[in-house]
Amino acid sequence: MNVRRRHISAVALTAVAALGFGTLTACSSDSAAAGDTGSFDVVASFYPMAFLAERIGGEHVHVTSLTQPGQEPHDLEISARQTAQLEEADAALYLKGLQPSVDEAIGQSPIATKIDAAELTTLEEHGTEAGHADEHGDEHAHEDEHAHEDEHAHEDEHGHDHEGGDPHIWLDPVRYAEVAEGVGKAFQKADPDHAADYRKNTAALVKDLKALDEKFRTGLANRTTDVFVTTHAAFGYLAERYGLTEEAISGLDPDTEPSGARVKELQKIAKEDGVTTVFYETLVSDKTAKTLAGDTGLRTDVLDPVEGITDRSRGEDYFQVMEANLTALRTALGAR
Repeated sequence: MNVRRRHISAVALTAVAALGFGTLTACSSDSAAAGDTGSFDVVASFYPMAFLAERIGGEHVHVTSLTQPGQEPHDLEISARQTAQLEEADAALYLKGLQPSVDEAIGQSPIATKIDAAELTTLEEHGTEAGHADEHGDEHAHEDEHAHEDEHAHEDEHGHDHEGGDPHIWLDPVRYAEVAEGVGKAFQKADPDHAADYRKNTAALVKDLKALDEKFRTGLANRTTDVFVTTHAAFGYLAERYGLTEEAISGLDPDTEPSGARVKELQKIAKEDGVTTVFYETLVSDKTAKTLAGDTGLRTDVLDPVEGITDRSRGEDYFQVMEANLTALRTALGAR
């Protein structure tokens, strides 16, 4: 979806079918509202949390996602109906710092089990685009300082300041596995009758995530450059995990417009570091990426932050899209 600021309606709720280890799909359903299923009802904030709940919960859980497929999750505003839905659920699984309206609604709800994924791993600061400035001299450090000030001005305006650190932990398979283990333990405690299955499902998911981590390690081992350019600073943890350098056009908030100084710096970085590709994502407009690519003679491609699955996604679930991301990165970085 390229249109920004589309809010979820009061009648359109995303019900995620409990498919165990199969593909996670979603539909809108009034009859499948949380609290009406007889299962362990989990309300998840957006796709990466819903995916964890489905894989870990298997046949024992009913998962409802607050964010519709195709909706940019940073922009979600909770409806009155969704607030009521939270009150009927057995558990809420969310990532504090990504969606302010979700944080507020869950914080005020009487739900017995509130699982904050941000507390199940460690968060770090990313998205400043300052790390590369030292290599390019004080002039560019000064430019980047002003660019970053502009970013924070926009972030404050939109309310997405991510004060607790970079929330995009699911893009690092190792951190995502840590979160999965924590979610599994929370499910076991909240629904002890099915604890053995939750434990088994968690172990299987963690094993798959470790295999994905190994695919990234081996797939990116022999590359000609470490630097990649994205529109949205979502890939800081992934870059850190595999020794890459993310240079983002905007900050952690995909709404942020880059400064002229930032664009000029990126043009210089692209030339000096052998950057071939400017990446954009499926849920945000590709206009800025294509403009920068056109000005620098680079190609464009998709690097998906896996914030939602739509018919435009390069895969039907988290693992398929992440493997598509690996293929795109290998091409862009000249991996052999």
